[in-house]
Amino acid sequence: MTNDAFEIVGGKPLKGEIIPQGAKNEALQILSAVLLTGEKMTIGNVPDIKDVNKLIELLGDMGVKVERINEDTYTFEASNIDLDFFESDLFKQKGGSLRGSVMIVGPLLARFGKASIPKPGGDKIGRRRLDTHFLGFEKLGARFDYNANTGFYNVDASNLQGTYILMDEASVTGTANIVMAAVLAKGTTTIYNAACEPYLQQLCKMLNRMGANISGIGSNLLTIEGVERLGGTEHRMLPDMIEIGSFIGLAAMTGSEITIKNVQYKELGIIPDTFRRLGIKLELRGDDIFIPAQDHYEIETFIDGSIMTIADAPWPGFTPDLLSIVLVVATQAKGSVLIHQKMFESRLFFVDKLLDMGAQIILCDPHRATVIGLDKQVKLRGISMTSPDIRAGVSLLIAALSAQGKSTIYNIEQIERGYQHIDKRLRALGADIKRV
Repeated sequence: MTNDAFEIVGGKPLKGEIIPQGAKNEALQILSAVLLTGEKMTIGNVPDIKDVNKLIELLGDMGVKVERINEDTYTFEASNIDLDFFESDLFKQKGGSLRGSVMIVGPLLARFGKASIPKPGGDKIGRRRLDTHFLGFEKLGARFDYNANTGFYNVDASNLQGTYILMDEASVTGTANIVMAAVLAKGTTTIYNAACEPYLQQLCKMLNRMGANISGIGSNLLTIEGVERLGGTEHRMLPDMIEIGSFIGLAAMTGSEITIKNVQYKELGIIPDTFRRLGIKLELRGDDIFIPAQDHYEIETFIDGSIMTIADAPWPGFTPDLLSIVLVVATQAKGSVLIHQKMFESRLFFVDKLLDMGAQIILCDPHRATVIGLDKQVKLRGISMTSPDIRAGVSLLIAALSAQGKSTIYNIEQIERGYQHIDKRLRALGADIKRV
């Protein structure tokens, strides 16, 4: 038995409470930022998922003292970093397999004036360029040298100077990386067209607690006054908004009554309203989202009666990570919706699996799909399928939980890169899911 597939018997309503994990996308930034100081950092609500665990392991390999205090809290002390490690085969192997490893470059440049990075791997969701990161570092004064023999980029940043940076795209990781490089640079750095996601706001607030001087947090214009050094602090991650959105979709598709606990509602932006536009009822109780069991949900039309379009956009627009969830949920809604995936070019290719399950979807082009909702009149059918990337994987998982019969999802490692103990947590709600 390899245990790399989920077997799911669908069509059962679920019930209960679920606590979202800490945010994966925040974790990769926050954990990289521990490299900016030699003092102790305490980080809480760390999700127990592959991408995050790999990064924690990588930090340990570099010489960071890592201590696990309880199941989701760690301390890190980067007082003694082994800079030779970055030339090693081990780093090439570990860093190359983890997309998030690019996030350590900014802090290393800021604190040590140099860094190496292997050519990164990761998700198959189209061309995710790293140019934004590198162009930002270059504007701060870093020099890049790609060595084709070793497959490493070597970066020299012994003299980082604050500057004006207009980002070519509002990349979250790009902004985070440049911010981390700029906090210890000499002088003032201004970043325009900066990403302003809650995760990035969290990073900036934490850096300020460490002694950085960042203003404009929450806007797309960040001003960073360089400081001499940073100290330690404590930080707790936000709950993962992608999980929260996934669970809202799951409740609707399976007609389940689910309470999602401690969601930090004010940080969810337009996510709850986007699901409401699909006709899903949800109410805020304290800081919990309660979703009642619904037999039907009807997609709104625009005021003039035309078909609803849901598209992704940089924050505070709708996050691209939830578009595949919205698409799946729409298959069982009443009404039609056009899903427009603007930011990545191959995230909609998983719809062929949904078509095999009986969904009515027209894939217009790599970026757009029209979903004709079945209004739960026709259940999806269980099938065998493979998960292409993290978000599509969970969308297919939700489809399988609502489908008639048995489904098998292979390549679940993709799902587990982003969702911790997902099978166990779904079983607690009454789902029939097991590893095979």
